[in-house]
Amino acid sequence: MRVVLAEDLFLLRDGLARLLEAHGFQIAAAVESGPELTRALAELDPDVAVVDVRLPPTHTDEGLQCALRARRERPGLPVLVLSQHVEQLYARELLADGGGGVGYLLKDRVFDADQFVDAVRRVAAGGTAMDPQVIQQLLSRRGAESRPLARLTPREREVLELMAQGRTNAAIAGRLVVTERAVAKHTANIFAKLGLEVSDDDNRRVLAVLAYLDHGRE
Repeated sequence: MRVVLAEDLFLLRDGLARLLEAHGFQIAAAVESGPELTRALAELDPDVAVVDVRLPPTHTDEGLQCALRARRERPGLPVLVLSQHVEQLYARELLADGGGGVGYLLKDRVFDADQFVDAVRRVAAGGTAMDPQVIQQLLSRRGAESRPLARLTPREREVLELMAQGRTNAAIAGRLVVTERAVAKHTANIFAKLGLEVSDDDNRRVLAVLAYLDHGRE
């Protein structure tokens, strides 16, 4: 699996590259600036991009803007964003196209190698890997203005948040200490209240929920 990695700090960039290589990934390019990232994504056609939000020359949102442009040119390009903070505007934009293969992790909340590698693989496969704090902020923001979302019970919101992290029904059941049948029932209720069709494809189902939370329906 070919990865384009964008991180301006040398030690972190080198460490991430070594970690990914140790788990069987091929580093197609490891770059440190926005222009380099743009070229690498256009020329190398990677399986997944792992991108820091802040890159030279602006040191603001250069990395994420490059990734968003690349996804517009190549819909569905898997992108895993690494950030120190929750950039709500760009997190919503990243999720909005519903194309799959998106992730948003907070650097100081990646606690082990397996967690990070699993997130990269999940995103590359077209799934989602969202930090719970990112999802919580999106849910909280949307909850204040969305009547359908407000109809969800506290338990259904918990299930929705775990779904948005990319967890399977079995994983949700284990986290909440309930049966898979109970999770399936909660999921059906969530989709009924949000007016979304139930799908057997977990990744597309999660993306549909996230896109709904971003745009909403009145």
